[in-house]
Amino acid sequence: MHGGRDVANDASTVFDLVILGGGSGGYAAALRGAQLGLSVALIEKDKLGGTCLHYGCIPTKALLHAGEVADQSRESEQFGVRTAFEGIDIAAVHKYKDDVIAGLYKGLTGLIASRKITVIEGAGRLSSPTSVDVNGQRVEGRHILLATGSVPKSLPGLEIDGNRIISSDHALKLDRVPSSAIVLGGGVIGVEFASVWKSFGAEVTVVEGLKHLVPVEDENSSKLLERAFRKRGIKFSLGTFFQKAEYTQDGVRVTLADGKTFEAEVLLVAVGRGPVSAGLGYEEQGVAMDRGYVLVDEYMRTSVPTISAVGDLVPTLQLAHVGFAEGILVAERLAGLNTVPVNYDGVPRVTYCHPEVASVGITEAKAKEIYGADKVVTLKYNLGGNGKSRILKTQGEIKLVQVKDGAVVGVHMVGDRMGEQIGEAQLIYNWEALPAEVAQLIHAHPTQNEALGEAHLALAGKPLHAHD
Repeated sequence: MHGGRDVANDASTVFDLVILGGGSGGYAAALRGAQLGLSVALIEKDKLGGTCLHYGCIPTKALLHAGEVADQSRESEQFGVRTAFEGIDIAAVHKYKDDVIAGLYKGLTGLIASRKITVIEGAGRLSSPTSVDVNGQRVEGRHILLATGSVPKSLPGLEIDGNRIISSDHALKLDRVPSSAIVLGGGVIGVEFASVWKSFGAEVTVVEGLKHLVPVEDENSSKLLERAFRKRGIKFSLGTFFQKAEYTQDGVRVTLADGKTFEAEVLLVAVGRGPVSAGLGYEEQGVAMDRGYVLVDEYMRTSVPTISAVGDLVPTLQLAHVGFAEGILVAERLAGLNTVPVNYDGVPRVTYCHPEVASVGITEAKAKEIYGADKVVTLKYNLGGNGKSRILKTQGEIKLVQVKDGAVVGVHMVGDRMGEQIGEAQLIYNWEALPAEVAQLIHAHPTQNEALGEAHLALAGKPLHAHD
């Protein structure tokens, strides 16, 4: 325990807010709550920062950047630079990754301490609508926030052994680059690891039961990513579901429902993440649940008035920045501020594979469902017309979805570094901008950002570096 008051020696302490879980949602609520004058206790059984900092966002993106450097060293001659790619030093890659994590972790713990937040290390359990038991003591709070996060899921009958059949947690610490890998699941986690391993030199096959990779994205983005993966030599099987996995003499064999088989050294199970809620006392205290998720309203309130929940524990988008927003919302609501529910369509989404997939707003299909097919206008702007993208030798598109004569309701981008362009796209969607309004903005040249401006110029009927 550190920071704030020592509740171990003061059983009479009642905090304004007791938070169970120190990941993105939990620590954001703690920081904002303390900033607003609330007394806060934060209970965490592992390390502050949770999945995002230690087992998710940060380490995977560090690996992806290492993979990008590997690709650039192999391909540098196309830029007139001669380099020699000598291989991947996986121990050094992990040191680089771990140093990034350690620096951020140190900063976070210092920030938490500076806000006088009481941190309790241990596995907590909800013991009443206003208390959590941890380390043999009861921590009382006027309000409880559940933020216990998620863990990698598997499929029925598929046992993750941590050796040949692994989860993303294992993949982040793998002591070697596998010669070959099957990735079960073509969502964000699956395609990111497929991209890393291919960059590191592995032969990769992605198995996705639905019709496309990154199936929640606009279909055009999925098709562009599939085309890019084919070009990179990443194989994939779409539209047929997994049936079983079995050990071979030196690896794993995966069989699909149609009898087709694939063999590789390792199988990464990347079929999503499930909530951490079992055995934590939630249901016993009357918290409404559904398949392990805690149910909440738009203000993150559970069925129990003194309990809220945020992050991967609730059935909203499983993104760290969503957890941040939900945690801040809860803290501000408890402090008496006027709060606005999170608009989940307006949350930027980025898949950091090579090439990147970034989006905000709704897909073309969803727009047609909401507004009618005759009321939806789309425009595709090819990055081939963008100077900086040509310099970087990246390919892809920006696709805009507009309500006819109205606002842009979806921005879908594929290409290297598109995640860095999602900020303006987020403003366009959330401020309900008209194409003509965006077209008036002057974008720096040459940047990839101006591709977003050019796309809106074209949608506004006055294309510059694009054909009518």
